[in-house]
This record gives sequence, structure tokens and C-alpha cells, in this order.
Amino acid sequence: MIPARYASSRFPGKMLASLGGKPVIVRTCEAAAGMGLFDEVYAVTDDSRIREAVTAAGIPCIMSRREHETGSDRIAEAVEGLDCDIVVNIQGDEPFTRKEVIEQVLRPFYMEDGDSIDLCTLKEQMDSHEDISNPNNVKVITDISGSALYFSRSPIPYPRDPRSGARWWRHIGIYAFRRQALEMFSRWPMGELEASEKIECLRFLEHGRRIKVVETSGMRVSIDTPEDLAKAERILKGG
Repeated sequence: MIPARYASSRFPGKMLASLGGKPVIVRTCEAAAGMGLFDEVYAVTDDSRIREAVTAAGIPCIMSRREHETGSDRIAEAVEGLDCDIVVNIQGDEPFTRKEVIEQVLRPFYMEDGDSIDLCTLKEQMDSHEDISNPNNVKVITDISGSALYFSRSPIPYPRDPRSGARWWRHIGIYAFRRQALEMFSRWPMGELEASEKIECLRFLEHGRRIKVVETSGMRVSIDTPEDLAKAERILKGG
């Protein structure tokens, strides 16, 4: 499931912006379909312009009937009539998502303790102070088993002792849900932490559910600004 909305505070209409001659959302959907990992790939939107763009490219599209706070709420509505066990949410502005990354986020469901996992997502280490302090980069901290303790737009952990050896991890917004967990998520009201940070994973933590966080690396640009689109064009051209 690839949620896509037209509105964006930093880059309105980015889903339909041209990337190598195709809309960003079409690039993302085609990348997901080309992995060979999914029974079905759908774009999910409430905007007729996005629907027209993806259906013209031969991509199935599900139209939302309601307004939603998050992409996961939108996806929960979209799967209501579908027969599925695990639902993967790939953000519509991530056209360079790689097959091996999706395999990483799916693998924990098939391990020995997989039945205890409701949701799996990803993290990537950050090294620059600029990235760590940027509130657009959601940070995550985990326990020793790799389960999420908290997500924040603030730098966590706070570096009171710079000699501690602490590392900082950027949350990668790719999710793999058990269907029943996604349905529960959509029924829960938004809590204070999610409302404050605007991070949907916090809804799961506020309700005491387990989120597995897997380390990854080599993530390429997601398109949040016109500058990101220019970077994506260079990547597409091999630059």
C-alpha cells in the first residue's frame, strides 16, 4: 500500500512532480511492483489527480472515502475489503526504495518470536549534527532486543555525556503491519504523544504494543522539498 496525498506543507503537489518524465508517485509504485515481493500493489489516495496519474500507468488505485490523520489510517480503510495477512506501507515519496530493504522489514515476522510482533519498521544511523538536530528527521531509540522505546523529532538520547558512545538513529518511514494490528491502530484515538510529535508510531507505543525496529543502511533521498527532487533527478541520471 502506497499512501499519497496532494497536499504537503513543504512541497505541495510533490506526488505529481515529474521525476525523469514520470510522476513521483508512479515511480514509487513501479519500484514496489518490480520487487516481486507482493501479491498486489495499490496506490491509496483521496485526490482524483493522483488517481488519474497512477491508473494511466496501469497501477491499481483505492480512493479514500474519509479524511485521515495519517497514511496508516488511510491504509487501514483501504484494506477493509481485501484478503491479506501482512500489509506494507511504502511512502509515496520514496521512489528509490530497494527490494532488500523491504525484505529486511518483513523478515522479523517469520522468525521465532514473529507472532509477538504487531509492526516492524526501520532505522538508519545518523552521523552529522545537522541531521541529528533536524526535526524533519524522526529519531528512534530501542531496547536491547530491537523493540522501540520512543520516537521523537528531538535528538534522543540527549548527549549529556559526549563520551558515552551513544548513537543516533533516523526512523525510516516504511512499515510492515499485521492486518489486525493495522485495524486496531485505526480504531484507537490519537494520544497526546502522537498529537505533540506528529509521529504515528507513537500511537502503537501509547497502547502498549510492540514495534520491532530493524537496522538498515544506504537509504537514498525521499522527496520532501523541491531540492530533494533535484537530488532525485541526479540519482536517476546516475549522478
